[in-house]
Amino acid sequence: MKGVCLIFGVLVILGSVRCELTTGFYSHSCPKAEKIIQDYVNQHILKVPSLAAALIRMHFHDCFVRGCDASLLLNVTPTSGNQTEKGAIPNQTILGFDFIDKLKSLVEAECPGVVSCADIITLAARDSIVVIGGPSWKVPTGRRDGLISIAFDTFTQIPAPFDNITILQQKLVNKGLDLKDLVVLSGVHTIGVAHCSSFSNRLYNFSGRGDQDPTLDGEYANNLRSRKCTTPNDSTTLVEMDPGSSKTFDRSYYTLLLKRRGLFQSDSALTKNATTLKYINKILKGSLKKFYKQFALSMQKMGRIDVKTGSAGEIRRNCAFVNS
Repeated sequence: MKGVCLIFGVLVILGSVRCELTTGFYSHSCPKAEKIIQDYVNQHILKVPSLAAALIRMHFHDCFVRGCDASLLLNVTPTSGNQTEKGAIPNQTILGFDFIDKLKSLVEAECPGVVSCADIITLAARDSIVVIGGPSWKVPTGRRDGLISIAFDTFTQIPAPFDNITILQQKLVNKGLDLKDLVVLSGVHTIGVAHCSSFSNRLYNFSGRGDQDPTLDGEYANNLRSRKCTTPNDSTTLVEMDPGSSKTFDRSYYTLLLKRRGLFQSDSALTKNATTLKYINKILKGSLKKFYKQFALSMQKMGRIDVKTGSAGEIRRNCAFVNS
């Protein structure tokens, strides 16, 4: 049985079947698929560990727009007539597209037309975190690839670096996530990097008067201005979001938040809300094992956002294009 499907009376006549994600979805149709993905990730992420952060970010950005359906990977769609998500400003700094394309080609060579690009992203994101010493979690599969990708959707749905807690909460609620998920998923910033342009307003012109953001630690802000983001319009320099620990999946990101050293306004926002601040302190007071468990649960929730299953969407032959 390829997947777990719920078939509803008259819908069978129309050929419409709704399937649920399930562990081992490809166990008969492509039994080697998950091992192929895992082996390639294990082989290459250790050489370029920064790709782990890139892949988890890709997964995040994909799921928040039209669900986890690989719409982020599309170069063009026949129906949109617009720029796709990949070219939108929030996604222009995402890396790893070639990595996913390579995984797709390996899986296609084994089982043509069986494994979706959406499942490949989800599995690769999990496997890459495991390689760098982070938590693992079960990834039920059976996602299908979307047919639509519109750049504008990214601006209204993906949480942005400058969002306040109210906007962040609403964007997550819209996807079935809550404030606890927000805090836990933000923990991935422990391995991330950011372009200066994502937070330079906090250093140079926060309120329009050439000032710094008073909620950002002054010493840290001055250090960033003098050593990293030395000009207001720097769009190329990268800064570790968790300096000194950016290659380790730990909880030091949360320690930095309490020291007012979170790079983004969205990071700082987590300390200004009683509920999110409570979760931060709870994570720091608990064990690393407990944090890993919480992170795994939130990643599983995120990986189920608006998934397409059954007869919805398609299984793309090439992740960058819908099937002709």
